[in-house]
Amino acid sequence: MAVTLTINGQSIEARRELSLFEHAEALGIEVPTSCRKQGKCRECMVEVVEGADVLSPMTEAERHLKGKFRLSCQTRVIAEAGHVRCHTMRRGQMRIERHALGLPGSEEAMPLDPAVTRDGNRILIDGVEVERSCGPIHGLAMDLGTTTVVLRLLNLETGELIADTSFENPQRFGGAEVMSRIAYDTEHPGRLLLRTLAGYLTHAIEKFPVDPKTIYEMVVVGNSTMRDLFFRQSVYSIGQTPYRSLTEIEMAEGKRATTSLVQTGLRSLLPIHPKARVYGAPIISGHVGADAAACMLAVDLAHEERLVAIMDIGTNTELIVGNRHRILAASCPAGPAFEGGAIACGMPALDGAIEDVAIGDDGEFRLGVIGDTEPEGICGSGLVDALSELLRTGRMNAMGRFEDGERRVTLWRGGEEDGDIYLLESDVNELAQAKGANVAGLHVVFSTCGIDFDDVDVFYLAGGFGRHLDVQASQRIGLVPALGPLKMVQAGNIAIEGATMALLSRRKRAELEDLVKHVEHCRLETHPRFFDFFVEGCQFKPMEALPCAQ
Repeated sequence: MAVTLTINGQSIEARRELSLFEHAEALGIEVPTSCRKQGKCRECMVEVVEGADVLSPMTEAERHLKGKFRLSCQTRVIAEAGHVRCHTMRRGQMRIERHALGLPGSEEAMPLDPAVTRDGNRILIDGVEVERSCGPIHGLAMDLGTTTVVLRLLNLETGELIADTSFENPQRFGGAEVMSRIAYDTEHPGRLLLRTLAGYLTHAIEKFPVDPKTIYEMVVVGNSTMRDLFFRQSVYSIGQTPYRSLTEIEMAEGKRATTSLVQTGLRSLLPIHPKARVYGAPIISGHVGADAAACMLAVDLAHEERLVAIMDIGTNTELIVGNRHRILAASCPAGPAFEGGAIACGMPALDGAIEDVAIGDDGEFRLGVIGDTEPEGICGSGLVDALSELLRTGRMNAMGRFEDGERRVTLWRGGEEDGDIYLLESDVNELAQAKGANVAGLHVVFSTCGIDFDDVDVFYLAGGFGRHLDVQASQRIGLVPALGPLKMVQAGNIAIEGATMALLSRRKRAELEDLVKHVEHCRLETHPRFFDFFVEGCQFKPMEALPCAQ
């Protein structure tokens, strides 16, 4: 008998008393670390999804972890037989959307006007000297999502995109959604969420093909919680009604003129130039954060005459409706289900994730897998497809119940060690509630605006998830409104586009600062029909227009 250990889909016969980290090294799997397996940096996390009983007990160095998370350098195989299946928090580079599609002026080059400039050998930030060097000048744009982190490295003198990367947000050990992370940060001293993220960002930046010390500015966008955690702000107030960032509170009290934040590269714990300016873009209100603001900048909402809607579906879905005359925004606490979280076989959009699902006339599943590899799980776009196909073929009803009393639908049958990939009724319930929150948000914003879905001229589906959705499948289950194809634009990650614009143009950054002050924030929980909208939205059926007047 032996213990089979599977890490990131690769298997090895485990040796007793060797750590998971050492086994990963034997498999050639890179595990982030800064302390050489001493348990101090807390970066080498793995999520154990099977076989926890085969492993050694938690150590003192792991006391900050909960759930299925372990430090791989502290976790050893102690049994004689069994199967352990786990994955690192950085399972290869996630799929990156490099170009947002269908944006106004997206084919035109934006005039460069960065805050970082050169005067001979003097490097200046807004005219203040921070370094003397004849080397290149670089900047970073970051979209700090609850689930995914995206980084772009740019040459600030030419506007050239030099490199980019993305990875799972390692803060997931503190919870899959923002309220859990707020509670974790409040209860655990030492800013563990920030320090863990900074370690992962450091590894990513050091892999870029430039000297990190030539990075003189960084623009950060993200929801209010993610942004404030990165800037060492207390996030306790964001988790308590009326759900406001400290920057909002201080602005209301006249203590600051903007909700944006600024700190140095040194204070950010990153290997960039220590005097680099790290700029956290302004938030809109409550949980409607800087990522939503960046989306508005990317679609040029400040100059838009058409009626535009933006929906960035994720753990924290942002909704924006309006034009240059009036803008409304809301945040929907959808949870991580549509990003693969809280789903039995769910995973992010990495190699091995099922992203396309169809049911043939023979009743068999036809699967499309990212990377054309053996499936390891199912990501958000695959989940939407699966629900749509089960509904279309009558194998699931509008209430999310499987026909014939089934509790589990198997999408792919694996080998003895790999296991099946399946969808449970409990998974469908998680997805129904996530969809219900999104649908309720749409109805609240549109009813507050006094319009119906058909009144929209352009409906942008933002984010990597929105870019890869099958729109028809999404409309069949009622995730997005049933608008015609000419109105629906799958725009990709426009939050990182907006962050890039703010990095390369002081004029655009000033426009962003002004734009957020004119947005009306719709608080979903205070709308008298929110619960009705939510219940209706939990059903799997095309979205119906409800009376739009309040």
